[in-house]
Amino acid sequence: MKCFLLRVFFMLLAAAVFSTGVFAQQALTWQEVRDRFESANPSLRAGRIGVDESRAQEISAYLRPNPNLALATDGTQIAPYKGVWQPLTGTMVSTNFSYLHERQRKRELRLESAQDATKIAVSGQSDLERTLIFDLRMAFIQTLQQKAVLGLAKENLTYYDHLLDVNRERYKAGAISRVDLDRLELQHVQYESDVQTAEVNLRTSKIQLLALLNDHSPVEQFDVNGPFDFPAQVVRLEDIRQAALDARPDLRAALQLVDKARADHRLAVANGSTDPILAAWWSYNPSFNNPFDHQTLGVSVTFPLRIFDRNQGEKLRTQLEVERTEKLADASRTQVFSDVDSAHATLASTLTLLQPYKDRYLQQALRIRDTIAFSYEHGAASLLDFLNAQADYRSVQLNYLNLVASYLSAANQVNLAVGGEVIP
Repeated sequence: MKCFLLRVFFMLLAAAVFSTGVFAQQALTWQEVRDRFESANPSLRAGRIGVDESRAQEISAYLRPNPNLALATDGTQIAPYKGVWQPLTGTMVSTNFSYLHERQRKRELRLESAQDATKIAVSGQSDLERTLIFDLRMAFIQTLQQKAVLGLAKENLTYYDHLLDVNRERYKAGAISRVDLDRLELQHVQYESDVQTAEVNLRTSKIQLLALLNDHSPVEQFDVNGPFDFPAQVVRLEDIRQAALDARPDLRAALQLVDKARADHRLAVANGSTDPILAAWWSYNPSFNNPFDHQTLGVSVTFPLRIFDRNQGEKLRTQLEVERTEKLADASRTQVFSDVDSAHATLASTLTLLQPYKDRYLQQALRIRDTIAFSYEHGAASLLDFLNAQADYRSVQLNYLNLVASYLSAANQVNLAVGGEVIP
């Protein structure tokens, strides 16, 4: 009986633990979210396979030409001669071995071109990661924003519930009319709606974040945590400009395309050179009258005659490709400056709007709300003044949270423009 009671006790304890969510997943920080993303996102994993494929092409590019081996027989008797049938007596056997010798460093240039292609693939993978990290950070910021909005909505609902309780007592005491109480209770719907809307938005943001993480966990078991605030100063434009030139993977890929185009042009020029074919053979011919000449060795060198240069078009194409990639690299560099300047301007503008909210507007809205509420409870303010003060406080608080989210989004845009996390 005692053992049975112990089992029941532990079962009830386990049920209570699971019902309170003690074993629910711990809230993840930004770094933890990013680590999971880098290890689990299918797009990133597919891109890494593409880089490995490019490295495999380097092996093929550096291979030497295969030699050729030819075996030949001739002179085999197929009919009796004067009644004599000796089919293998006059058979000639010949073995030929030849090899194409590539000149002008063709093999090395093919390897150089393949290695440049791998560098471009690596930079492309880094650029893919840069854009996906931007999307991930945006989803992370939206989740933090919706958590803050939900907390504000619940706080406003709790505060308004308290005011309703106070004014119900005032109505019972005859201090306010039934119409005023009805108007106050109708306003309660707005605060309930804010809570429900915030919960739906938070759930949607978590779903987007889980999709980027390739995580199929229930939304209820997933949460994130991080600072939802802003610093007092913004990074200098000159610093992030130089950082962008050093770190942007798409700019690096554009410069690597120029290097590859130059290597391809050198390869096209080298391919225009003639490659000799070196050959050696051994033959056995018993039909020779000279018994010492039945087995012979021979060598040869074959040079193609380049009467017509059939590689001129490829030389011209690769030369034009060099010029084209140089122009694209200049355009990429200009785009980097444009992205950095635009993101920095947005960040600075958002910070200019945020600072007075934090310094004055939040405290003023809170002070006005509490003062008007106190005045209304003591008959010194009208119902309209009270409702307007409540609405102003709610609007200022919500605007502040949205501006903080805008600042974090602008900081994320700066990181995207730079190609690294210059603003944590």
